[in-house]
Amino acid sequence: MKYVFKLPDLGEGTTKAEIVKWHVATGDIVREDQPLVDMMTDKATMEIPAPVNGAILELHGEPGDVRAVGAELVVFDVASAPHERAAEAAPPPRQAEPAAAARPLEKERPVEKRQAKPIASPVVRRRAAELGVSLSDVPASGPDGRVLREDLEAFAAGRRPPAAARSEDRREGDIEEIKVIGLRRAIAERMQDAKRRIPHITYVEEIDISALEDLREHLNRDLADRRVKLTILPFLIRAMVRGVARYPQCNALFDDEAGIVRRHRAVHVGIATQTASGLMVPVLRHAEALDLFESAEEIARLAERARDGKAARDELVGSTITISSLGPLGGIASTPVINPPEVAIVGVNKIVERPVIQRGQIAVRKMMNLSSSFDHRIIDGWDAASFIQAIKGYLEQPATLFMNEHSD
Repeated sequence: MKYVFKLPDLGEGTTKAEIVKWHVATGDIVREDQPLVDMMTDKATMEIPAPVNGAILELHGEPGDVRAVGAELVVFDVASAPHERAAEAAPPPRQAEPAAAARPLEKERPVEKRQAKPIASPVVRRRAAELGVSLSDVPASGPDGRVLREDLEAFAAGRRPPAAARSEDRREGDIEEIKVIGLRRAIAERMQDAKRRIPHITYVEEIDISALEDLREHLNRDLADRRVKLTILPFLIRAMVRGVARYPQCNALFDDEAGIVRRHRAVHVGIATQTASGLMVPVLRHAEALDLFESAEEIARLAERARDGKAARDELVGSTITISSLGPLGGIASTPVINPPEVAIVGVNKIVERPVIQRGQIAVRKMMNLSSSFDHRIIDGWDAASFIQAIKGYLEQPATLFMNEHSD
């Protein structure tokens, strides 16, 4: 009996999701709750488990394909479900075992002569049937030996298959083709949309953080056995909280289709974080209510969850202003791209010691640039510069970070 599994509602108004990775293949026998596929929405990647026991008859879509909620995803043969006793006796596998391995081997057909069923999407299988081509004869170039549509068409036309072409490419120029899918594609589309729709203005200012670094090192040394280590980010966030209180237009979201700017009293800071999969932006919520060490602890927790791929959807949405930092790779200046619908992003460049003129004398100081971008439709250049100058003042005179806000 066939069971058609459709992409379920993933919550929060999501209407579609992208296939990132299949954990099973056609012909596999799976158990209920065994991982089927990783699907990515606009912010988070979710693992979709099998809803039933059974054999996989069809997989609808390949990595990179976008499926609508309610679209067919997997077709099961539930009549081929494993017996309960057998399921209890065997440990749950991390990935599905091929169906051929689960069936008894026939004596007259030794295992070394058996051929695994070719891996291909339903679309490719239908096209192969139309062409009268056996997929077992088609050289596969897809991941895990998957036969792609171009493999089939090339084979049917008598042309050199892509697998062979890529082999020669490697000999000639070591060329690797990588399909832009998943988080990488989401980042690409978001950055393209941001640059296309938002007229950016970038303002770069240098800051003498010598006094701030002395304070940070003192706190880390004095409280090393009791509190989390402080980086410069908690101080910068505290300065930004003070700054947006004076320039609230920088802590806002712009709905350009409705023509509405929504200024926020709460400061939810997006922390641009590099992960193995690409850039993610976990959100430090209510930064205005956190002290330095609370901010540092939450930043560390969010960064770890993002890098481990465990960040929940609600930890990746809702920011009102973003910080982008490349740490020691920060360079002298950068042009950060705004994270829409926000209207401002503060970019942190690396800290360097260099000689500066101070009261007519040459002194070695710790200097850092801030390279920050603003949505010029909403924030004028004067206001952008004034906001950064306010942050500069707080960081260069760190005692002001802890003064009563009414003293500003």
